[in-house]
Amino acid sequence: MLFSEAKEKKFVSNHSSFPLLLVNMFLAMLGIGLVIPVLPQFLHEFGAGGQAAGYMVSCFGLTQFLFSPIAGTIADKYGRKPMIVLGLCLFALSNLTAAIADDLLLLFVSRLIGGAGSAALVPSIMAYAADITTNEQRTKVMSYIGASMSSGFIIGPGVGGLLAEYGMRAPFYASACIGVLAMIGSMIFLPESLSLEKRLTRQQSKEKKPNVFLQLALSIKSRFFVLLFLVFAVTFGLTHFEAIYPLYVVQKYGFTTRDIAILFTLCSLIATFNQVMLTTRLIRRFGEKKTINFTLLLSSISLVFLIFFGHFLYVMFITMLFFTCNNILRPTINTLLSKRAGEEQGFVAGMNNAYMSLGNIFGPALAGFLFDVQINLPYLFGALVLLVAYFVSVKWIERKKAVTSMEWN
Repeated sequence: MLFSEAKEKKFVSNHSSFPLLLVNMFLAMLGIGLVIPVLPQFLHEFGAGGQAAGYMVSCFGLTQFLFSPIAGTIADKYGRKPMIVLGLCLFALSNLTAAIADDLLLLFVSRLIGGAGSAALVPSIMAYAADITTNEQRTKVMSYIGASMSSGFIIGPGVGGLLAEYGMRAPFYASACIGVLAMIGSMIFLPESLSLEKRLTRQQSKEKKPNVFLQLALSIKSRFFVLLFLVFAVTFGLTHFEAIYPLYVVQKYGFTTRDIAILFTLCSLIATFNQVMLTTRLIRRFGEKKTINFTLLLSSISLVFLIFFGHFLYVMFITMLFFTCNNILRPTINTLLSKRAGEEQGFVAGMNNAYMSLGNIFGPALAGFLFDVQINLPYLFGALVLLVAYFVSVKWIERKKAVTSMEWN
């Protein structure tokens, strides 16, 4: 009880820093999606094809994958704030590099730098939020973080498309400037959430974490695995959807860059509003497990429905539905992971980000390849992945009911 009260007071004392966390998470995800609407123009300028579009998004996830567990461990030992500041610095550098890129190779380099920034930033923010909340507060807080994460990732293409009206490189210059301002703001106003005592204790610990590949192998046998798999599936589905979305709607339905920007912006705003209003209510009424299962199934169905009809309002509704499901899924899964993490918030958040980055790697790359084979294949395959995730989740719940020693909560 005393511990809970102390945590409550800690959250109240740090409440002023929480909006800054949300802004930082939003900027991190914004950087992932920013390039998507201008991809057709960039690819045309550099003489590249559809497969390059998938690889462009995938390479972001590569460095995100490699550095996420390392960044999570460092955040546990030396604090969340240094990694948050470093992540924002790398994001600014990534966007500046993209803005001055004069060939495809430099553009790829910028995305690799951005992935490293995400690896430093995302798990540190999630661990920071866990530091200042109780289990009772965790659902609501993770919902807000999920909203900032999903809306940034989804709004990115919309903002990129609108800013592209002022020049193809304008989105990158704007994002670089915002990243620098966020970095300075975090340096000045963001307090460290991890106590000095805990940092010193963990720094003196001689326990060594295995490398990222061994961690992934070990995670398969861990109590987190199904949740981590769901993180991968949800991210795979979203990046699979977004990576070739501009090319898809342009080639199949004749949409313009402005149409794409409007679609992403409006749908993301509506989806974010739905997520904030619905997530907590759905969890309270149905629980995390049923909420996850329902939204996974609905996400899979919405991907299939996208290929049937090209009317603008219909496409907008399907896009909004898919984004809403994704926005609800991410914080719900993150909440369960955070509750199970205990004292290893940074490490588990790092593994969470590693699985998310695997989705960022394989989702876009495979989408680009399938798009070149047949235009509808990316969405059919993405729907299949989400459907498999749905059945895995349902099976996991049935198993948990039978084996109480492996309960989710």
